[in-house]
Amino acid sequence: MRVTWIHPEDLVGHELRQADQDGRDPDAVARVRKRWYAAGGHDAPPLAGASPEPAAPEVRALAEDLLDELSALPSPLAGDEPTDLPDIIAACPEWPVGPVAAPGADLADRVLGAWTGRAAGCVLGKPVEKIPRAGIREIAETTGNWPVRGWFTAKGLPDDVAARWPWNRRSAPTSLAETLDGTPEDDDLNFPMLGLALLERFGPRFTSEDVAQMWLDELPPGRIFTAERVAVRNLLTGVVPPRTARVRNPFREWIGALIRADVFGWTNPGDPGTAAMMAHRDAVVSHTANGVYGAMFAAALAATAPVADSPAAALETALRVVPPRSRLAEAVRDAMVLAAGADDFEEVVDGLYAAHGHLHWVHAVNNAAVVAAALVHGGGDFADSITKAVSAGWDTDSVGATVGSAAGALRGASALPEYWTTPLRGRIASSLTGFDGITFAELAARTLALRTAPAA
Repeated sequence: MRVTWIHPEDLVGHELRQADQDGRDPDAVARVRKRWYAAGGHDAPPLAGASPEPAAPEVRALAEDLLDELSALPSPLAGDEPTDLPDIIAACPEWPVGPVAAPGADLADRVLGAWTGRAAGCVLGKPVEKIPRAGIREIAETTGNWPVRGWFTAKGLPDDVAARWPWNRRSAPTSLAETLDGTPEDDDLNFPMLGLALLERFGPRFTSEDVAQMWLDELPPGRIFTAERVAVRNLLTGVVPPRTARVRNPFREWIGALIRADVFGWTNPGDPGTAAMMAHRDAVVSHTANGVYGAMFAAALAATAPVADSPAAALETALRVVPPRSRLAEAVRDAMVLAAGADDFEEVVDGLYAAHGHLHWVHAVNNAAVVAAALVHGGGDFADSITKAVSAGWDTDSVGATVGSAAGALRGASALPEYWTTPLRGRIASSLTGFDGITFAELAARTLALRTAPAA
């Protein structure tokens, strides 16, 4: 049996890539790579979470040793990319202390818009998840939907295009224009709902251990992926946070923590610093460095969008919680400049791929750059923002969700186009206890009820 994102022999390639990106001792990394290939080891699977065949016992044992050896190598970037919260705050000269803006009378509408927008952007990206940018464009062009401006559809899709770029098999049955009837389940929606339950159960002073307990209580392991699945494996072997993020976890700078963070912002509207500190306690269960910054950035963006006048203003404020010399901060800043200076969004995406095409398609850095670029180029238009985010490729449902959240909060639910809201039926399917079929209205009400909790 091949369980994705967990077998040591499938993790070594990812850890080697992460070591290269971190600039860890090149000679030491080269020696590990040589030993791995000489033993018959392989590169990381490019899209799937597991290779087709299990490794021989001796190769698997070597993989475990090499994972530990690689992770023990220090990164020269650690000074600019700390993980501990006091060091992060110290690295951020404009860290926001206290509220930066007061919510207006339309806060309830904006929070409802955030939940609804997150769902719409997520669902738009679901059927094309794992399909590269070129495939997304060919599908859209051959069905009369390029530039992307509506739900993806299989109607009119030529057989050869469908064979070349197959839909995400788990998502197409519930997320194409012709199959969409209510918001289908997705981890990008389950995690914010779990965050809401976390705050209701433990309050705003929750700990990383509380987060881990919620995962063990509520998350089916088969419904989580990459860093989260590794963290749960570590928990079950007795490892506790924050070491759960570091033990044989080559996905610790990927996007998983970013997709969990919006609710920490929505419950702290106008207070991005508090939102980011909450996101940090959640993120370090499974992530480090840029993986943590992605969560803090998303939380601060979610806190700022309901009180901001423009996407650029919300993004600038959100960047205040990210160490400015980190790769994620640099990627987001560059994406904002690129998007502001180009008329054609395809030129923007070309630039993003030139800068970040070497990263895995679910890394935090490249996807955070897409979020920023889509929001700036979309200029506050909801449909334009989410369709640009998804058409860029990489982690389509995740970036669609985060962009939809921010754009929905900037506009408010009452201003969202019916085309994007009606098929969702105002409800979400979920395997989380007590959340299956929950309405956006109830989620927004429960989110707003947490506003009165004491600050973290």
